[in-house]
Amino acid sequence: MELEIRKIVTITEETYIEGFKKADKPVRVSAALAVIKNPYAGKYVEDLLPLIKACSEQLGELLPKKALEALGVTGQEVEGYGKGALVGLDGEVEHGSAIIHTLTFGNPFRSLCGDAETLLPSAEKRGAAGSSLDLAIKHKMDPKIRSHHMTFETRIPDAPRNDEIVIAAVLTTSGRAHPRIGSLHKELEGVFPS
Repeated sequence: MELEIRKIVTITEETYIEGFKKADKPVRVSAALAVIKNPYAGKYVEDLLPLIKACSEQLGELLPKKALEALGVTGQEVEGYGKGALVGLDGEVEHGSAIIHTLTFGNPFRSLCGDAETLLPSAEKRGAAGSSLDLAIKHKMDPKIRSHHMTFETRIPDAPRNDEIVIAAVLTTSGRAHPRIGSLHKELEGVFPS
């Protein structure tokens, strides 16, 4: 089995004003999405290992590289990240999950992001072409840093086709524009009473 990519879409957003106030620095987010053929569309297959071997490692390297290029930064400059899979209607959510929930996908992704340590937050679902996928983002080194908890909506008008999967990587160079709720660390220390 070989990875078959129909197209790669990169989406970059820079937010300068949030909540009617100018940001100290723009919030920059980029997502790279690969539209791939789903060889298991329309049938049940017990063993998903061939799909994992064909797709996980390649996409775990390719997509964060594309997002880094779009942002014009190094992995050290990335602060937050996430991943996702949108499976076409003739596939199973499990097909997308098989690709993104592996160390062969996550380890190269984290390595490219400056040896990040946290698990990549994820979003997976099935949908028709043009469906949105809200990619969860968290801090790459500490999931308790709430300023980096956010989502980034993506959509490709002609994907996924029924026999395709969209695999996504999302990166950000900062957290939200005006974070004010504090970290979970502070709350656990009793600074913010429950």
